Amino acid sequence: MKLISQLSREANIPIGTIRFYEKSGLISGTTKQGVTSNNYVYYDDEVTEKLRFIKMAKAVGFTLAEIRQVIDAWYQKELTKASKMEVLNLKLEQIDTKIGELKAMKKQIARCKYNIENGLSQ
Repeated sequence: MKLISQLSREANIPIGTIRFYEKSGLISGTTKQGVTSNNYVYYDDEVTEKLRFIKMAKAVGFTLAEIRQVIDAWYQKELTKASKMEVLNLKLEQIDTKIGELKAMKKQIARCKYNIENGLSQ
């Protein structure tokens, strides 16, 4: 069990972000039973793993809403291998669509730049 400062260092995530994830229901800690002199919240290793999952999922384009939909089921082993693959395949399709949109935007910007450089547009 670790305190939020230890968790922050271990997961390399700011304390404020961890608190936000906790308020959002993505993670949760526990208090020690019978201790009333402080409000310390303790986090177990599963929380560390969830934070790493959240960080990885955000890095590849998952939104927090999407992460919220799957994180508990993913960690409670409720999702089958096929279900996990379906979630990931859907995200890959969304990324491919976004790449196509970005390529089209890049082409349009390059065309505008060319026109400006060659006096074809005011």
